[in-house]
Amino acid sequence: MTTGFFWDERCFWHSGGAYALTMQVGGFVQPLAAGGLPENPETKRRLKNIMDVSGLSAELHLSSADPATRDDLLHVHPAHYLDRFKAMSDAGGGEIGLRTPFGPGGFEIACLSAGLAKAALLAVLDGRLANAYALSRPPGHHCLPDWPNGFCLLANIAIAIEAARAEGKASRIAVLDWDVHHGNGTEAIFYEDPDVLTISLHQERNYPLDTGSAEDLGKGTGYGANFNLPLPPGAGHKAYLAALDRIALPAIRAFAPDAIVVACGYDAGAFDPLSRMLATQETFRAMTQKTKALAAEICGGRLVLVHEGGYSEAHVPFCGHAVMEELSGSAIRVPDPMAATLAARQPGPQFDRFVDDWIADLAQGFGLGA
Repeated sequence: MTTGFFWDERCFWHSGGAYALTMQVGGFVQPLAAGGLPENPETKRRLKNIMDVSGLSAELHLSSADPATRDDLLHVHPAHYLDRFKAMSDAGGGEIGLRTPFGPGGFEIACLSAGLAKAALLAVLDGRLANAYALSRPPGHHCLPDWPNGFCLLANIAIAIEAARAEGKASRIAVLDWDVHHGNGTEAIFYEDPDVLTISLHQERNYPLDTGSAEDLGKGTGYGANFNLPLPPGAGHKAYLAALDRIALPAIRAFAPDAIVVACGYDAGAFDPLSRMLATQETFRAMTQKTKALAAEICGGRLVLVHEGGYSEAHVPFCGHAVMEELSGSAIRVPDPMAATLAARQPGPQFDRFVDDWIADLAQGFGLGA
């Protein structure tokens, strides 16, 4: 079996509004030459392009997918939200949440984005693909059932999971979110659900400012099925791997899911305009390698990655290519031209010890030892 890569040119046509970074244009906020939000098509398009040029695309099963259906969406989002979103989309677009602008046809593009995630998960659960990647755009992990935010209009991963469960393809799913921002939408949707483990590894108090605490462990029967791993700014490569090895992966192993879904954001990368975490191409490679190994150990290799954030047009393609190299087992390599610089910029021993103690405290709080 091969690795699947689900993408569609139409997802690159999702359009934002009059923003400069995350500030609305007006007053003293001047328009940028490129215009719009940092969530733009180029990071995703350039990832697909670099895979085509390197030859990696030829080793994958490339496919589009059908859009998520209204029934799929209703498993997660209330009808009144969907109706309002569709009406605004048909009328030319607008904004119905926080930093979630969209243009004409935005509803249909968001449904396609969710459909890519759904198709990727079902193909892996059915055994048609060894594992898969969904190049979903717009992203989804911040979207609440009735309030979109943080560039996210529909909860792509939650929609995919609920579609799989509705079809009896899986009962227990683990979601590992390594986007630099807290996966507040995914957390909220499954906060009381004991059969979906949600783990978010993020920069502390980046976005949203008021969610992502390590003390938020779920509610009711879902208590203990939510883990937040907030890391201090500048934590770097070693911290991400330590958080995975000492907390995230042991928690997933203990949960024993039918499949693992990764909210794969690249905005922890060192050149991202919306974070300060110093992750490198090798960080994303190693996280993929470790998660893939765990999936092989506990759930028959059933692993799906769904694209979330990452806003450095120049650097994201190199990080994403490394992820696809590891996911597919390809021998093709595209080295990061900034690798030596980023290695030199990693935290020193004193800060490493501080972060190591930070992670040890988190692990102890979760009952996972030091």
